[in-house]
Amino acid sequence: MGNITKIGQVSVPVKDLERSVNFYKELLGLDLLFQTDSMAFFDCHGLRLLVSLPEKEDFAHASSVFYFHVEHIQEAYESFKAKGVVFIDEPHMVAKMGQTETWMVFFEDTEGNTHALMSEVQV
Repeated sequence: MGNITKIGQVSVPVKDLERSVNFYKELLGLDLLFQTDSMAFFDCHGLRLLVSLPEKEDFAHASSVFYFHVEHIQEAYESFKAKGVVFIDEPHMVAKMGQTETWMVFFEDTEGNTHALMSEVQV
């Protein structure tokens, strides 16, 4: 149950959100799904691209964050933690869109790269 099913989203940290939205929407032609004051989500043929202002200084670097989709985030968190995965935080809700809550928990790989498990829960 705690197995990764797909990459659900890729994140790119940005310094200027409006400039980035213009680049991905107008120059690259990606469909803008929705935008908040600090994030914009695009559809890239089923893979979601998130461009966002970094939440923390730790995330303010030129790299992508892989968001690995899991069905049950708490079970996956416990399972991977037991295997020795180093988590930065605990599962938490990051957004609510209609009847869907998006939950995430961040971890580091062996090279210090930050990635996340994500789960979309119908409420």
